[in-house]
Amino acid sequence: MTSVCASPSCGKDTESKLKCPVCLENNVNSVFCDQTCFRTSWSHHKVIHKGDDGSEDYNPFPDFAYSGNVKPHYPLSPRRSIPKHIKLPDYAKAGKPISEIKNDRIGKILVYTPKNIEKIRKVAILAREILDAGAAAVKPGITTDEIDAIVHKECLKRNCYPSTLNYYNFPKSVCTSVNEVVCHGIPDKRPLEDGDIVNIDVSIFYLGFHADLNETYYVGDKAKANPDIVRLVETTRESLDLAIKAVKPGIAFRELGNIIEKHATENGVSVVKTYCGHGTGEFFHCQPFFPHYARNKSVGIAKPGMVFTIEPMLNLGSYKDMNWPDNWTATTQDGKFSAQFEHMLLVTETGVEVLSARTETSPGGPVDRI
Repeated sequence: MTSVCASPSCGKDTESKLKCPVCLENNVNSVFCDQTCFRTSWSHHKVIHKGDDGSEDYNPFPDFAYSGNVKPHYPLSPRRSIPKHIKLPDYAKAGKPISEIKNDRIGKILVYTPKNIEKIRKVAILAREILDAGAAAVKPGITTDEIDAIVHKECLKRNCYPSTLNYYNFPKSVCTSVNEVVCHGIPDKRPLEDGDIVNIDVSIFYLGFHADLNETYYVGDKAKANPDIVRLVETTRESLDLAIKAVKPGIAFRELGNIIEKHATENGVSVVKTYCGHGTGEFFHCQPFFPHYARNKSVGIAKPGMVFTIEPMLNLGSYKDMNWPDNWTATTQDGKFSAQFEHMLLVTETGVEVLSARTETSPGGPVDRI
């Protein structure tokens, strides 16, 4: 029987029968690939064992200096299963996107045929439906793991694979980034609170193509009543819209960063420099890669048939970010809030088509500044 390795740095499928003896006593099924996985992860794994108070929730990195109030709430729920009839990307089992890695060595920006564009358009529409289903559940008290379960279920209902699942061993079907988390937050047992903001980043694989989009949502009414939070979220939303308006054949990808940073600076927020927009479609991430800050050195010119995302991440304080020991979660260094919006775009003969566009019933949307 196949299980998922309990080591937080592994997460691969394994048929091993090596189990943690302490977990066995507590009727918890923790399986490890081998002794190496077990030994190297022990310092983190042992924290899950119940304390004297019988509590099952724990912080897997108790000695880590978090920059803000958000901390991980483990244990994570088991990796969600995928039915056999759903087509898998090449990394779904081993965690390594071989085809994407090979394509990166070429560095070529793909231009899609009309037939493939029609498929990509369908995948993007499904991704929007799935994101909207997850966003509709956002309210105080719901956990990000519960949002992950909704996204996973909605993917399977449409015969889609959630692209993040096991991508470089990412353990969940969606990224949920709360407050000071810039991106790549792992869904866990932390309940959302009135006054939070949460980014839901949905990516799916269907018909042989990936789609990728995200939005930041206000949780409850407190965040909407905070002028600084509203300024951050709405500036981020607007900066994406302004960059999209500029997309047309012939524009240099590096120019998009100038547009985004100009609007961010005018509104007193900063642009994260670590992460970037990227091509998507045949591969989850591929050329063109371009930062969202001004005067960047990215190469490439937009041409009809290219598909890529723009996904600015803006911070209330410093642009600098840091990573948690889970090797995924990125937060602001100063603990101040961060927001992100992402659309998937097709360059047309005359301009741009927003493949991941909101619908009339999409949850969230802009709010008036205070």
